[in-house]
Amino acid sequence: MDRPPHPLNGMRHIAFRVPNLEECERFYVELLGMQVLSRPHGDLVYLTLGNDNLSLARAADGDSAGDGGNLDHFGIVVDSREELDQWYAYLKAADVPMRGTPHDHSDGARSFYCLDPAGNTLQPLYHPAISGQRFSAAVIE
Repeated sequence: MDRPPHPLNGMRHIAFRVPNLEECERFYVELLGMQVLSRPHGDLVYLTLGNDNLSLARAADGDSAGDGGNLDHFGIVVDSREELDQWYAYLKAADVPMRGTPHDHSDGARSFYCLDPAGNTLQPLYHPAISGQRFSAAVIE
């Protein structure tokens, strides 16, 4: 496969590692008006303003931010499980560094992780609640 299988469907989320999870959650919820979308466990919370997702994960003791700052990864939406697997095959064939293989999540999502040329981690993601939707781009005048 020498060209992308299907167009990507937008940014899903940004994920940060933070040493002060509760303080960061209060900042985003109480000051910025985000809502808790889910809390899979005590070291991870997903926040939202509606069509987006901010993931905050507690940084492990001694976990240094490194060159990438506190960015853990960012998620990009694909429209189906099949397209996700096609994207994996396409990027792998293009020698994109992979961080594992496609895997299923407990909420019905499916994803994999790969690296861009600067070493940033991307997560192509199929998620049944949002994949396949199309949002209009805002026009800036």
